[in-house]
Amino acid sequence: MTELSLLGSECATCGTVGFPAGTHCARCATATATPRQLSTRGTVWTYTVQRFAPKSPPYVPPPNGFEPFAMGYVELPEGIRIAGILESDTFDDLTGSPAVLVATEPVPRFVVQPDGIDTGSTHSGAEANA
Repeated sequence: MTELSLLGSECATCGTVGFPAGTHCARCATATATPRQLSTRGTVWTYTVQRFAPKSPPYVPPPNGFEPFAMGYVELPEGIRIAGILESDTFDDLTGSPAVLVATEPVPRFVVQPDGIDTGSTHSGAEANA
């Protein structure tokens, strides 16, 4: 099984970490950024819940119909915040909860455990409790 990773970049001039990887620094605009692996665990910084289906097209509803899902930012130890889908059994009080990367395509996807225990397991999908 291939281990998941996020590929970012780090500026050799100012040390700024960016995602996704690029050759130019977003902070100082120099062409000195080099690729680097980012952490796959972090903390939910903020989030929102999408409770209605997006406009179609371009959204393609899943075969079983739309289910609410959380989108948010996960802050990694490197200090960068990554936008992604947040999977959790509940949508209550996710801010500050540990999160672990479980997918990178088509967008980063993190499993969140609001109670703070064992984010190392995989999760099949978010369930709406609202």
